[in-house]
Amino acid sequence: MTVTYHSGRRIQGTQADFDGTPAVSGGWKEVGRTTLGSAGNTIDVTSLADKQYLMVLTNILQNGDYNLRTRMNGDSGSNYSYRESANGASDTTSTSTDLINFTSASNTTDCFNVGYAANLSSKEKLWQSWLANVRTAGAGTAPYRGETVGKHAQTSNPISQFNIFNNYGSNKFASGSEVVVLGWDPSDTHTTNFWEELYSGTGTSLDTGVGGITSKKYLWVQGYLTGVSTGTTYKYVVNGDTGSNYAQRLSVNGSSDSTFTNNSNGILYHSGQGSETSIFFNSFIINNSSNEKLVITNNVYTTTAGAGTSPSRQEIVSKWANTSAQITDIQLTGTYGTNSILKVWGSN
Repeated sequence: MTVTYHSGRRIQGTQADFDGTPAVSGGWKEVGRTTLGSAGNTIDVTSLADKQYLMVLTNILQNGDYNLRTRMNGDSGSNYSYRESANGASDTTSTSTDLINFTSASNTTDCFNVGYAANLSSKEKLWQSWLANVRTAGAGTAPYRGETVGKHAQTSNPISQFNIFNNYGSNKFASGSEVVVLGWDPSDTHTTNFWEELYSGTGTSLDTGVGGITSKKYLWVQGYLTGVSTGTTYKYVVNGDTGSNYAQRLSVNGSSDSTFTNNSNGILYHSGQGSETSIFFNSFIINNSSNEKLVITNNVYTTTAGAGTSPSRQEIVSKWANTSAQITDIQLTGTYGTNSILKVWGSN
């Protein structure tokens, strides 16, 4: 059975389901991709299919000082507004402007951005994204963390083009820099899902195991842990590396960021706060073998059962300072219950 990942965190098959009922097709489908063959200052992804939701994966390999911005449908008028935060600092806003910032900071190292757009043609186009930047090579420096929400105030057409660009000098995006656009729509019936399930496990020892997973350029690691130990830091070790080769940046419930450098024993997906009962997390990874691996993680966790206590959240960016191999093995650390789940999705 082929498994596909759907909007709304639904998992369905493209053949008969286990009870014999025909499964529904569809899922996140690649609708556009542009990869630079030489250094440049802009990446255009055009002729996008009309999909209700878009997911945009942006990987910039640096060739000098750059910032990262986007426009939609070639519109350079004052039809955008956005709100952004850098490294957990207070939000800055811009209105009636001609772009949406992914980051206004000057960048001199590689970065990875994951964004979503709501794309109904008759509504303003809403955008949200998260960014991780290497900042300084090696595990001795924590990565940069950016968050942006924005909108394109046009209500007559769906998004058919993304223009990702820099205005600090010329040719600052190195060859190999890439933007991939995925689309999802309720009416989709295709069986060409971008995200391929590489691993699925349940229990108290979640590990992709000997031989690991198929190497992929983009990884999506998703976990739900029950019966966790309160106040415990949870990580996943990649490729068996338990050395001090990781760096992290963390915000808890919107607080100021904390940083961890020369960190050991893996990529952080939850920092213990003292009263956790269950954790749900999503991590996206850019997994180029010759570049440090950048990770964007968001989690939500419960502390007290019932509606009388709100859940908590953490935003995390991480890096694995390895430039010689792709991640092909993932192992969750710590103690967790029998109903815990780990899934790994990937694509090239």
